[in-house]
Amino acid sequence: MECKKEKNLKNCNCSYPGCGRKGVCCDCLSYHLASRQLPACCFPDDVERTYDRSFTAFAKAWKL
Repeated sequence: MECKKEKNLKNCNCSYPGCGRKGVCCDCLSYHLASRQLPACCFPDDVERTYDRSFTAFAKAWKL
């Protein structure tokens, strides 16, 4: 499968400087799930900038 990095970057809200996984969604998702986290794209921008990618932060952000 061909990576659509350039297309993905248009929707990637990751604000972490130097992230090597930006736009490479499969790598990003694998990395964060292995750390029991969710990627930036699951969070509103203001919450994403806190770098708290926990499931708890996700639930609070979306008031679940």
